Amino acid sequence: MVQHRSHSQTDGEVELARYMAARMGELGLETELQPFAENTRYNAIGRLKGTGGGKSLLFNGHLDINPVTEGWTVDPYAGKIDDKFIYGIGVSNMKAGDAAYFCALKTLIDNGVKLKGDVILTFVVGELQGGVGTLAAVKNGLKADYFVNSEPSDLCAITMHAAAFSFVIELTGDTRYLSKREESVDAIQAACDLIPRINAMTFRNAKSEVHHSINRGHVGVVHGALGKDLEEWHPPQVADFVRIKGSARYAPGQCEEDVLVDMREMLDDLEERFPGLKARPVPEKIEGRPVMPPFEVSPESRIVKAINKAYESLRG
Repeated sequence: MVQHRSHSQTDGEVELARYMAARMGELGLETELQPFAENTRYNAIGRLKGTGGGKSLLFNGHLDINPVTEGWTVDPYAGKIDDKFIYGIGVSNMKAGDAAYFCALKTLIDNGVKLKGDVILTFVVGELQGGVGTLAAVKNGLKADYFVNSEPSDLCAITMHAAAFSFVIELTGDTRYLSKREESVDAIQAACDLIPRINAMTFRNAKSEVHHSINRGHVGVVHGALGKDLEEWHPPQVADFVRIKGSARYAPGQCEEDVLVDMREMLDDLEERFPGLKARPVPEKIEGRPVMPPFEVSPESRIVKAINKAYESLRG
């Protein structure tokens, strides 16, 4: 899998989906290459049919990977293996988890184990666009009684998941030449003040300290220059415009409105500290990603207890 360059929204992503569908077919699974996004992207879905009367279990994992960052000292696509590691882009996030699903079913089949319920493998794409592949599978009727997703978690079972909420904030100041900088409202300076405050944010109405602990804000993109077209041709001029893009996480029991109220209060405070600055969220600039709602499962639930018991027996 690592040797497939399955970068999001590329031909390599399609090739890996086809590869996984073919491998599942070789195992004897009922296999489907499920198209979506006007038949330009594909999920690979396989089903090990049960004998009947049991609960179904779905494994979900994405095939698309992030771009290769700086610092690699080996070929990120070679799938190099030594006595400690497998090296490659996307191993942790999340081809190792995907491979574990596949090998679990292969082990059952090789040993003639029969289950009462179905086991479904969903190798999806579009995680980097907000989970559009999983959403397409659900909208196409895929369902199960229980599910496991092996996003990297250092082998800890995660029973609560935060919502993912995107935001765009625009800061508008007042430009002057640097010789009269004292008369300006510097949007970049305001952004430098705002960003660490956003990154330290938590939000109102958390049900418990545990729920509060998964709250966070993060700024991942910053553009600042002259005007909304972000002209860069005159650096001696004080920047009067900044556009910030980021994401927030909130827990079950909280909502997007909580986040927006807390952000608005933070922006009001910023405007007080930088007289003349205008700070506003711009929802129309947010890319068309689906909102990922928060969810949680009780630690006393059947699936959590089953996984913990299996983990303890295998790993001690």
